[in-house]
Amino acid sequence: MQPHNQNQANTRNSLLNTLYDRKETGQKSFAVLLDPDKIEQDAFKDLLIRSVENRVDFFFVGGSLITNFILKEVIETIRTYTNIPAILFPGNSLHIEPSADAILLLSLISGRNPEFLIGQHVIAAPLLKKSGLEILSTGYMLIDSGAQTTVSYISNTTPIPHDKPGVAACTAMAGEMLGLKLTYMDAGSGARWPVSPEMIATVRGCVDTPIIVGGGINSVERAQAALQAGADVIVVGNGIEKNPELLPEIAAVVQEMNRQLA
Repeated sequence: MQPHNQNQANTRNSLLNTLYDRKETGQKSFAVLLDPDKIEQDAFKDLLIRSVENRVDFFFVGGSLITNFILKEVIETIRTYTNIPAILFPGNSLHIEPSADAILLLSLISGRNPEFLIGQHVIAAPLLKKSGLEILSTGYMLIDSGAQTTVSYISNTTPIPHDKPGVAACTAMAGEMLGLKLTYMDAGSGARWPVSPEMIATVRGCVDTPIIVGGGINSVERAQAALQAGADVIVVGNGIEKNPELLPEIAAVVQEMNRQLA
């Protein structure tokens, strides 16, 4: 058996290709966000098993502020119970774990803080170069959600106004022109409302990258609205923590939309 990092090297860009292939065919994806600070072992194992049963596509692992340094253990547990790709969702250059499948290399293009546009990336670059991780260069945009979120506080940036889809579209276009391969619109953890369908649709009409949308998706209706507006991947974390039944309900919506395309 090849070591894990060798497997990663042999399949470099495989997840990016998958995301682009699914976008081109209209197939939707469902990612569950796992915050290491909120994981309780028994409940975590149950969540992983239920994710397999409900055909979750990806795990995003990380958060803006991590106080429990258990990324490796989290990835190991994911590997034990699932074959679902584990993608790092880092808050800074400390949140790197080579045993994951990939990392969202987030450039916070909605803000003007150079640390999160390029500074943290410079620090992380030599580690990432050696890690074997698939690098998913991502234009990350914070969208106002009616409350200050952890990521806006930590990054010291102002989110794009909720009712300014044109600003979001121009920001996404700039990110794509700079060579970023994915566009991620995030209302943030604890959002009062999600990214609006109008904003998602406007951005979808302006860029060719796959679009990831997260934050405030705490109901089937909100998940469906985001997908119908043009999101290729929806990300749900807090909603599932508060209501575990949301996982199979959203998974069913994604699967039904994909069946209709078949």
